[in-house]
Amino acid sequence: MQVQRREGAVFHPVPTTELQDGIERAAAALLALQRADGHWAFELEADATIPAEYILLQHYLGEIDVEEERRIANYLREIQGKHGGWPLFHDGALDLSATVKVYFALKAVGDPTDAPHMVRARSAILARGGAERANVFTRILLALFEAVPWQAVPVMPVEIMLLPEWFPFHLKKISYWSRTVIVPLLVLMALRPKAKNPRGIEIRELFRTPPLLITDWLSHADQSFWGVVFAQLDRVLRRAEPYFPKGARQKAIAAAVAFVDERLNGEDGLGAIYPAMANALVMYHELGYAGDHANVVTAKRAIRKLLVLEDDRAYCQPCLSPVWDTSLAAHALLEAGGETAETSVRRGLDWLVERQVLDLRGDWALERPEIRPGGWPFQYANPHYPDLDDTAVVVMALDRADRERYRPAIERATEWVVGMQSRNGGWGAFDADNTYYYLNHIPFADHGALLDPPTADVTGRCLGMLGQLGFDERHAGISGGLAFLRSEQEEDGSWFGRWGTNYIYGTWSVLTAYNAAGVDPASPEVQRAVEFLIAHQRSDGGWGEDGASYWEDQPAGEGKESTPSQTAWALLALMAAGEIRSPAVAKGIRYLVETQQDAGLWDEALYTAVGFPRVFYLRYHGYRAFFPLWALARYRNLLESNATRPIHGL
Repeated sequence: MQVQRREGAVFHPVPTTELQDGIERAAAALLALQRADGHWAFELEADATIPAEYILLQHYLGEIDVEEERRIANYLREIQGKHGGWPLFHDGALDLSATVKVYFALKAVGDPTDAPHMVRARSAILARGGAERANVFTRILLALFEAVPWQAVPVMPVEIMLLPEWFPFHLKKISYWSRTVIVPLLVLMALRPKAKNPRGIEIRELFRTPPLLITDWLSHADQSFWGVVFAQLDRVLRRAEPYFPKGARQKAIAAAVAFVDERLNGEDGLGAIYPAMANALVMYHELGYAGDHANVVTAKRAIRKLLVLEDDRAYCQPCLSPVWDTSLAAHALLEAGGETAETSVRRGLDWLVERQVLDLRGDWALERPEIRPGGWPFQYANPHYPDLDDTAVVVMALDRADRERYRPAIERATEWVVGMQSRNGGWGAFDADNTYYYLNHIPFADHGALLDPPTADVTGRCLGMLGQLGFDERHAGISGGLAFLRSEQEEDGSWFGRWGTNYIYGTWSVLTAYNAAGVDPASPEVQRAVEFLIAHQRSDGGWGEDGASYWEDQPAGEGKESTPSQTAWALLALMAAGEIRSPAVAKGIRYLVETQQDAGLWDEALYTAVGFPRVFYLRYHGYRAFFPLWALARYRNLLESNATRPIHGL
């Protein structure tokens, strides 16, 4: 069933010469951005919280780089919202916790409290209940700066490090990012240190309740069954903690330090993510490590590598994304074709093969000890935490380019991906069967992202990989993955996008996987997804969805404007569903052609990815380079070959 028959519209393809010109210019622009050793790496921008935390880290340690913080402050002022606060994504609603952190950071830099931008921010915070309503991680930061008492923070005793695996709470039962952030933080919560704060900055003006009177956070706690249970447990722990044996506490601290030391990951940092790196550095500082200690020096260098320093502005990235960027660039250029592109892709893929994790059994092995390692991390190095999403995308690129040349890497990675399938048929990003949902109700987890359960987008990627490699429904990976995805389809026909915004991303991830797995495009589930995408095409021909769709009361698939990357996802999804001659596809291609800039790329301000839904959002600067080129080239290739669908899993 084609859209043309649904709408009675006429198919008008973009002229071949115009389409080819756009592809060539986009491919040339992407090729020009390849690094000397063959890889691609683009900036990865988070919301305002990471740059604000970077400033406050310097003030915590008493090691202030005046020029750095001046440039970061310029960046923070520049992205202040019209509502007076700071959003989690471009042009989004004010986020209270982010706004508290940014206000604190700007005041630390020296912005006067009567400056107009500070007055607007303070008014917005107070209007939303004051800083006392901020989330747990923000209140921990405030406690370290003595802005609130530790009683305002849920109890997380460091003795957690000593719990047996069968205990209801254990480190292996939470996500990798939670593990690496929490472990050094447990040490800090046990020591309860005080920031150096050399300028003596305090933010009492942000509280509606005097800070020293904030002794009970439970009035804002989760009121679900598990929330109430854990709140009562917190009360018990709060009374009992002073009586914990000192020997056990020291043993637990030693276990936490050993955990961090083992995973310090050189100058790529603990977990290769900023919050974990910063917590590790502060932990070493509070344990009395000298400034020239190897671990301290390494931790500082890892953090500094995240800085993006421009002429008069700067920000701190949450992490680096070279494996993801290189694999996506490879797919886009393979689609574009040509000898130059293929030669460059070969260099990029050789770079990737060198970074496959083959020897170290990471934390994932706690759940799957029998499996050999074989995945890729998201970052330059993060061997304890390879990423199933990245691994599947890398394998599909290796297979497309030269299956025989890269066969050993493909087979080893496939073994790992198949072994990491969860019992419900889906795949998570880093762990298998990380589905201890009751833990999302502990007071410490008010961000709701403590776990790494299977998701539709990652499952789609792994399923697409297996389908591209020739597996069929006789294989448990395919049959289980399909069953999981069918159970996850939303009523409107879409799929939720855990790692990309949002239902457009999820639906693209699944429809491309369905195509590779041989699902009939005429099946009801595919047609419902097609209808969803067409219904959300905007009048300019593009698609756009912002981070608000992660809230249940907001519409799926909608945003304030079209974006090139999301338009490309929708187009790739529709083409995977056999809609190559759909008027909707032609209109979307026209949008990409008309919005392409003279230099060959596209402009994109929106944050089209997510770290934690409703908490932490991302803007991949490379998405505007990969995906539009990919969609244009696939459209050309399918029309020229007179094919109805692509043959690849992405």
